[in-house]
Amino acid sequence: MTRGGLVAAAVLLVAGCAQVEIRPPQGALDFDLAARIAARYGQESFTGSISWRHAQGGDDMQINTPFGQGVARIVRQGEAVQLTTADGKEHRANDVEDLTERVLGFRVPLVGLADVVQGRSSTDLEGRGWKFEVQERDPQGRPARLRATYQGIDLRLAVTQWN
Repeated sequence: MTRGGLVAAAVLLVAGCAQVEIRPPQGALDFDLAARIAARYGQESFTGSISWRHAQGGDDMQINTPFGQGVARIVRQGEAVQLTTADGKEHRANDVEDLTERVLGFRVPLVGLADVVQGRSSTDLEGRGWKFEVQERDPQGRPARLRATYQGIDLRLAVTQWN
């Protein structure tokens, strides 16, 4: 192989190892909301708030403590997911539920939950054992309080603002 061929191969190898930037949703959003969140898994529990921007191909969710301190930011673009913790560590995966369970200690069914928040059923997640319950609706008929359960996980969401 020529020297030019080796350089080209090295460049391709390095480019192949570089991580593609995962970007938050661009353009028109399906929804933009703020909510309180409560999660319980076994003896562990968490309460806080979220701000969540969702579009068909992606999500941008900020999870905060009850006092507004950042806990994590989840950015999904297609199947790729990046979770950045408060200390700046970035975690990546192709499955948001596995990633959130590994890093946060509880599963967040982001895609299916987005369907339920918009008043649709999530047959994919329900087929995998998730159960969703709309406990209250707002005056416009949108789900205001939701509950999602899955194998010992109890996740509750109370929408406080639609943008």
